[in-house]
Amino acid sequence: MERSRRQFLTAISGLLGTAAARSNFASTSASQQQPATPGAPPTTGTRPLVGPEISPTTLREAEKLVQVNMADSEAAMAASSWPRGMAHLYERRTGPRKVELEATLAPATRWNPALPEVKKVTMRDRFIRSAADPGPLPASDEDIAYAPVTKLSRWIEQRKLTSTHLTQIYLRRLQQFDPKLRCVITLTADHAMAQAKRADAEIATGKYRGPLHGIPWGAKDLLDTAGIPTTYGAEPYRNRVPEEDAAVVKRLDQAGAVLVAKLSLGALASNDIWFGGQTMNPWLPEEGSSGSSAGPGAATAAGLVGFSIGSETGGSIISPTMRCGITGLRPTFGRVPRTGAMTLCWTLDKLGPMTRSVEDSLLVLHAISGSDAGDLGSVPDGLNFDASASVKGLRVGYFPAWMQDKAATEIDRAALKAVEQAGMTPVEVSIPDWPYQTLNMILFAEAGAAFEELTLSGRLSELRVQTPDFWPNVLRQSRFLSAVDLVQADRFRRKVAQEMAHVFSQVDLLLVPSLRDEMLVITNATGHPSLTLRAGFVEVSEARSDWAPDPQHPLPKFSPPRRVPHGVTLIGQLFDEGSLGTVGLALERVFGVVEKRPPGF
Repeated sequence: MERSRRQFLTAISGLLGTAAARSNFASTSASQQQPATPGAPPTTGTRPLVGPEISPTTLREAEKLVQVNMADSEAAMAASSWPRGMAHLYERRTGPRKVELEATLAPATRWNPALPEVKKVTMRDRFIRSAADPGPLPASDEDIAYAPVTKLSRWIEQRKLTSTHLTQIYLRRLQQFDPKLRCVITLTADHAMAQAKRADAEIATGKYRGPLHGIPWGAKDLLDTAGIPTTYGAEPYRNRVPEEDAAVVKRLDQAGAVLVAKLSLGALASNDIWFGGQTMNPWLPEEGSSGSSAGPGAATAAGLVGFSIGSETGGSIISPTMRCGITGLRPTFGRVPRTGAMTLCWTLDKLGPMTRSVEDSLLVLHAISGSDAGDLGSVPDGLNFDASASVKGLRVGYFPAWMQDKAATEIDRAALKAVEQAGMTPVEVSIPDWPYQTLNMILFAEAGAAFEELTLSGRLSELRVQTPDFWPNVLRQSRFLSAVDLVQADRFRRKVAQEMAHVFSQVDLLLVPSLRDEMLVITNATGHPSLTLRAGFVEVSEARSDWAPDPQHPLPKFSPPRRVPHGVTLIGQLFDEGSLGTVGLALERVFGVVEKRPPGF
C-alpha cells in the first residue's frame, strides 16, 4: 500500500511537468470516473489533471493569507495532488460545465437566531397606537413636513390634510434641498402624485387603510421598484430597472403609503458615497451623512419625506441614524422580508424604518412585518406594541466599562439617569472579552458570494471609490478566505448567541453607546433588534467620517465647535420590538429633544 502510494505521488509529480489538461478543466465522463472492474467503488485521486500548475511555492505564498503552516513534505504532497484532488471543486465557476447562480438563489443553510435551549417569549399580536389629538394643522408647509407620522396620519384621517397636498410639500422640498444633500437617486414625482390622488379618493369614500395611508416615504435604492430604477448606488447598476416590487414596497403600497423618492446609499451598501457623490448630513453639511442608509438618514432628518426604509448588515441603520439625529429601528433578523432587496449577506441583512420619532418607527414596522415566501430567512411572528404601556420595573442592562470609556459621552451616561427617571432599573451586565470582530468573516464571505459575478468579471473597477477599505478591494480579498475558518466563525456565532441569551436572562433590554463596535458586530450577528433615538446634543471640532483617514484630504475642522445630535441605542430580546418601542417612547419624553430641527432646512 505505502509503495503504491509513493509511486502514485511520484507519477503525479512527473505529470505536473505536462500541461495538456491544465489550462482548462478536462472532461470528467463516467468512463474516466468509474473503475474498470464491475462492482468496485470509485477510487480517490484518479480524476484527470485540471487547473493551473500548483507548486509548493504556490502553497507557501497562500499560507500567508490564511495563516497556517505546513511542513515541507506536507506542502509538496498538497501541491502535487491539488490538480487531481481539489482543482475540480472550482468547475462550477471555471468550466467547462459552468452553472449560473441566480441573484435570488439563497444558500441552502440559513441563520436562525432562536436558540432551542432558550424558551421563546410568547408575543401577542397586538398593536395599540397613541390616541393623542394631533392638534390643529400648522399653517406652515415646513411645520407640516417635519411633523411625525403620528400627527400626519391623524390629520389625513380627519381630512384636515390631503395626501396630494402633503406629497406636493415633500416633492418641493426634495427638489429644493437635494442639491445640497445629494440624497435622491430617483425622484418618483409622477408615480407619487398618482398614488396620492388614489389615496385621497379612497379616503373620501371612507376606505381608510390605516396610519400610513397617504403618507409619502422614501426607499433606500436597494429595494426593487417595478418600472423605476433600482441602482444599489453603484455604477454597474445605474440602468437597472426591475420588473417587480420588493415585498416591503408591496406592503407599503397596500398600506396606502406614497413613494416619493429612491434614496441614496453608499455603493453596494457601504458608507455614504454613491455614483452621484457623497450624501451629506443636514445637521453638519460639511460631513457625510454616514452609511450605508445615507439617503434615508439625510432625507428623514431634513423633513423631505414622512419616513424612509433603510437596511442594515453591520450598522447601516444605526450609523446614519446617529449622524443625522433621527430614530432608526433595526428589526429582529427575519421579521421583515427581504424579497426584492439587494443581497449583501443572506444571514445578516435586515430592513427597517428610519423616522423622526419612536412611535413612527413602530407604525411603519407594523406595516412591513411578517414572512414572505421569497425570503427563506423570514418568519411569522406577532408584534406586541402598546403606546400607553407602563415601563416601570423593567430591567435595563448596561456595560459599566463601556459607559466610562472615552468613546462614550455625557449623553450616554445621562441616559442611564433617564432610565431611572422613567421608573426602570439599571442593571450591570458583562460579556466575555472575545474577538468578536472575527464574526465579520461571515459578512465578507457572503458578500463575496453575492457579488461573485461583479468581482470575477472585473466590473468592480467601475466603482468610483477604489480605496483599501471599500468593496472592490474587500470583495477581491474575500476570494482568499478559508472555508474551514468560515465554518468555525459560524460556530463561534452560535456561542456568542448563547452568551447573549445569558445576558437577556438577567435583563429585559440593554442600553448601549450606539456605535460601540463590539455590540454592532454582536447584535447584527445574533439578530437582536435595536432602536436608536436622539438623546441630546454634543459638540464636534472636526467632521466625522466612515472612511479611513486620508492625509491628502483632511476632514474639515471647526472653531468654535459645531453642535450636532447624539443618540443612544436600546437592544431588545428577539422579536420584542414592542418593548423597545414603549421604552423608547418613555425615554424620548424624558430627553425632550425630538422636535429640534437641523438649521437651514
